[in-house]
Amino acid sequence: MANTVPFRRVAIIGTGLIGGSFALALRELFPGISLVGYSRSGSCERARAAGVVDEATPDLASAVRGADLVYIALPIGASIESLDAVAKSAAPHALVTDACSTKTVICRTAKDHFRSGARFFGGHPMAGKEQSGVEHANAKLFRGAPYALMGTEQEADPRVRAFVEIVRGIGARSIWSDPETHDWAVGIVSHLPQLVSVALARVVQDETDETGLPLTLSGPGLQDMLRLAGSPYDIWRDILLTNTDNVSRALDRLAQAVDHLRTHLASRDLQQEFQVANDLYRQLRKPS
Repeated sequence: MANTVPFRRVAIIGTGLIGGSFALALRELFPGISLVGYSRSGSCERARAAGVVDEATPDLASAVRGADLVYIALPIGASIESLDAVAKSAAPHALVTDACSTKTVICRTAKDHFRSGARFFGGHPMAGKEQSGVEHANAKLFRGAPYALMGTEQEADPRVRAFVEIVRGIGARSIWSDPETHDWAVGIVSHLPQLVSVALARVVQDETDETGLPLTLSGPGLQDMLRLAGSPYDIWRDILLTNTDNVSRALDRLAQAVDHLRTHLASRDLQQEFQVANDLYRQLRKPS
C-alpha cells in the first residue's frame, strides 16, 4: 500500500486532535503525500509549523479545491455548516468524508449537497483523548480503534474502497453501519459513559465539604471513573444536540439499572449484576 498513493492531495478541514492525527497517520503511510490544512481558529498555522500539514489556509474553498480527499474534522455543527461550501468547491473525482461523532444528521444533510460528482462518505473514528488541539495529535491515535463507516462492505465506489484501505493502513478496525444504528450504539457506549462521568463529578463535588472530604480519601478508582470528565463541553455540545433521543433512552436504561441496584442493596441479589459486569469487563480487555 505504501507504494500506491490513492489520494495525492488531501484537505484536512479542522486541524485539531482528530484532523491532525489523521494527517500524521497519512504522512506516515505516504511520505510524499500533499496535505493542506484549514481552520477557522488558526490551528492550521500551528499544524503547518509543526509539520502536520504542508500548507495552511483560513479559506475553506482554497483548501478543498484540487483535493482528492477532503477530511472534515470540525465539530459537528461546523461540519454540517461546511457541507455546502465543500460540495461547491470539491473536484468531481474527490471523496469527502467526515469524522463526526454522530452520523444521522450529517449524512442526511450531505444527501442534499452531494448529488453528483464528489462523493460524501460518512465515517467516525472511535479514538480521542481528553486533551484537544493539534498539539496532542498522534499518528498512532487510531491504532486498534474501531472506525465506523456508513455503508456496507459491498461498496463498489473505488474512492470508498481506497479510503477503507487507508483506515486499515492507519491501524483502525472497520465497522460498517447505517447512520441511525451507529447513533444508537454510540449513545450507549460513548455518550452515556461521558455523561455518567460528568454526573459522578457533580456528586463528588457537591458532597465534598470544607475539610476536603470525601475527595481527599479518593484513590485511583475515582480517577479512572472521572477520566472522561476532563473532556470539554464545546466538544460534546453538538454531539448531544444531534443525538438527543438516543442519549435520553440510554440515560433511562441507566436509571433503571441504578434503581435495581438500590432496591437490592440489602440483599444478596446483586451477585449476578457483578458477574455480568465482570464478564463484560473481561470481554473488553481481550485483545482484538
